Amino acid sequence: MVFSRTSGRTAEPCAGSSRTVLALACGAQFMVVLDVSVVNVALPSIRDALGFQPAQLQWVVNAYALVFAGFLLLGGRLADLYGRRRIFLTGLSLFTLASLVGGLASGPGTLIAARAVQGLGAAVLAPATLTILTTTFAEGPPRTRALAIWTAVGVGGGAAGSLVGGLLTQYLSWRSILLVNVPIGAVALFLAVRHLAGDHGAPATRRLDLPGAVLATMGLGSLTYGITRIESTGWRDPGTLWPLVLGGGALAAFVLVEARFAAAPLIPPRLLRLRAVSAGNLVMLLAGACFGPMWYFLSLSMQNVLHYGALRTGLGFLPHTLVTMVVGWRVTPWLLRHLPGRTLIVAGAVLAASGFVWQSGIGADSDYISGILGPAIVLSTGSGLLLTPITAAVTSGVGEQDAGAASGLMNTTKQVGGALGLAVLVAVAAGPGTTPDDLAADYGRAFLTIAGILLVVAAMAIALPSRRPEGRVR
Repeated sequence: MVFSRTSGRTAEPCAGSSRTVLALACGAQFMVVLDVSVVNVALPSIRDALGFQPAQLQWVVNAYALVFAGFLLLGGRLADLYGRRRIFLTGLSLFTLASLVGGLASGPGTLIAARAVQGLGAAVLAPATLTILTTTFAEGPPRTRALAIWTAVGVGGGAAGSLVGGLLTQYLSWRSILLVNVPIGAVALFLAVRHLAGDHGAPATRRLDLPGAVLATMGLGSLTYGITRIESTGWRDPGTLWPLVLGGGALAAFVLVEARFAAAPLIPPRLLRLRAVSAGNLVMLLAGACFGPMWYFLSLSMQNVLHYGALRTGLGFLPHTLVTMVVGWRVTPWLLRHLPGRTLIVAGAVLAASGFVWQSGIGADSDYISGILGPAIVLSTGSGLLLTPITAAVTSGVGEQDAGAASGLMNTTKQVGGALGLAVLVAVAAGPGTTPDDLAADYGRAFLTIAGILLVVAAMAIALPSRRPEGRVR
């Protein structure tokens, strides 16, 4: 369903239009997720080409991640206030232009600034992609299928980052990992102008909650920055502790402002009163703490335990990507016609937990089939079963006027969950040993912890509202 310009009612678009809107939303989401990790493999080449100092190099990654996390809530609300189409085009334009500037950068400062603007564009764009889907496709089978494809594409983008970065850097140049976004973004802009229905957002009397926006951005950005430092400096380092304190204080002030003083809150209280939204976001937070850090520990396991190179490691992730996409795209929507969403979340979490228990047994003498492929099939099947129902839960029952806020909130909880999960799991996996067997034992503790968190996800999913199985997907 799309919002009609003339009547103010919903109107059924032609099939071709729906497919184009779905392709646009998924393509933009793929670029956003891909660029979180695509530069990792290229960092040595970037350092040598632009003369980065060791302390500067991390900001090629962090500038994107911090701005992205900090502005997600604001980006989601902008789509409600100023129109989904306008905000989608704005975010995509920012992201594409920043990719061009970054790909042509001649020095460290230019590249870091470009990555920060990329992160801003991504924070505006990512919630808009989900908002467009939830307001284009009616609740039920059409939306479930669209969300399944969107979720699968997002997982594929996260998994493909290292592989795409390695291939482009090895066969073209590090610059190509950014410049490849330019023609894709240009085509997407052209299609978006032609195919996205116009909408005018909230009434003119409704204004952006600036104090809430400042506090949310400051809180999320500071908290994420502090979390990213935990691995290298520990919890007690002042450079880590003070950003965490500042972030926590800003978020506490944000909650107070939203509850007591804001006339048009960034997160409307009516949104959090929906049990599916509040409970679903808590489940998404914990799921993000599992599946975000998963790539980090799997990459270390393949490189430090099994002694794979960067390209082979990237190829080693293909089963995770393919299984998750096939299950999430094809199997889960079919199952949701016959089973409640929370049943699939519970089953998926338990299945994924068993896969991580299997994964924890990797050792220096493991081969690819027993050490990576077998666990990948089990845990990826579980993730494919649970991610789409969670996404459907946190967007169900939400009115069009709050669709952007709901999308921004979900993306924020997922992002923050991944950052918090990584910080905790790195501490769990810390050990004095350096041999492959020692490292395998360290990573095994992280995988077992993930399994335990997923069992908590399964238990918490019971609190989600029970929804009747959906009708037949056409």
